[in-house]
Amino acid sequence: MILIQNGRILDPATGTDMVGDLLIEDGKISKVGKEIEEQSARVVDAKGCYVMPGLIDLHVHLRDPGQEYKEDIRSGSSAAARGGFTTIVAMPNTKPVIDRADRVDYVRNKSEQIAPIHVLQAGAITKGQEGEELADIEGMIAAGAPALSEDGKSVMNAQLYKQAMLIAAKHDIPVLAHCEDKSLTNGGCMNEDERSEELGLPGICNASEDVIAARDIILANDTGVKLHLCHCSTKATVVMMKKAKEEGFRVTAEVCPHHFTLSSEDIPGDDPNYKMAPPLRRREDVEALRQGLKEDIMDVISTDHAPHSQADKTGSMRTAAFGIVGLETSVALTITELVKTGILTPMQMAEKMSYNPAKVLGIDRGTLREGAAADVVVIDPDAQYTINKNKFASKGRNTPFHGRKVYGEVQMTICDGEIVYEKRQNI
Repeated sequence: MILIQNGRILDPATGTDMVGDLLIEDGKISKVGKEIEEQSARVVDAKGCYVMPGLIDLHVHLRDPGQEYKEDIRSGSSAAARGGFTTIVAMPNTKPVIDRADRVDYVRNKSEQIAPIHVLQAGAITKGQEGEELADIEGMIAAGAPALSEDGKSVMNAQLYKQAMLIAAKHDIPVLAHCEDKSLTNGGCMNEDERSEELGLPGICNASEDVIAARDIILANDTGVKLHLCHCSTKATVVMMKKAKEEGFRVTAEVCPHHFTLSSEDIPGDDPNYKMAPPLRRREDVEALRQGLKEDIMDVISTDHAPHSQADKTGSMRTAAFGIVGLETSVALTITELVKTGILTPMQMAEKMSYNPAKVLGIDRGTLREGAAADVVVIDPDAQYTINKNKFASKGRNTPFHGRKVYGEVQMTICDGEIVYEKRQNI
């Protein structure tokens, strides 16, 4: 039994925003109110802290099976717990690809044994993510896959993609779309702009995302599927999302902390830690993403946590792997860049990092209402520290944020009533 006292309780599901107490019993939230007393409970003093529903990340790469030297279910889920996450969705671009029911079973069974939090496994759309033949979508859904994604690629065959969308619509599960037209990337390694010219590096144009985002929105409207656009990075995507929502399309979209924090101007040189897909865009794109989050056009903040070995991220941006880690920096970057600056309210942060992701997945999480599963995170928004990649629980150290001074630190993560991460005793 845990009694969290004196925290700022933020629950978008019920509209609760108050300083009060929260009692956890038998894995459930049993009481929310003021001056709750329970002699047998462990008391957690959360004065000055946000008390939010456990965070939910729709976009994580665990590299398991096949590339466990980069990350595995144990290390990735531990990093998630440190970051305040109680549920994460693993992408299917593993080795082998998660394109069959037995591979979904592998991740689920292993996670149940060793992960401190909930790990959900998305299923690939095509076999081997080769874009030629549909994967065993029905079988993976039956095995518990909560979503479909061809993450790391787009399904370029629109007719095949439409068939997958129709199956997903029948089962009312979302398609998590990676929007990238490979024919427009031209082997690029950063955004195509003045900075790429200065550095002499090949660029990736905004249209590579925008063309596929437009296509996917149109196909989603045609099929009735729930479409979620992953890691949006351009101003045009925000414009399209606004229009699609005005027209009543079933579409949602996410933004990653690196895309609302950094622009291509911030890339110091040929540094692989700044290489990601999609790339860091122009400052005008960053501002559009921030405004889209503020106006609730963009629904979700996800990490696209993509751990790599040091060898994979050494050398030139031309040859290094795409991706950065994000599970352990997401809260701090969101508070520093969006909450402290007044772009988002603390309630909007809870919406975009917990409540809205739960709605995308259609799961009964992301709330602190009485009777709900006790997935809770306690965050000190005023705690200041310097990001140190060498202290990450993740195996990945590939981040452009090492040495950055930030606000906002996770103090405790509780999953199903169990403390799975604690910053310090007697908070």
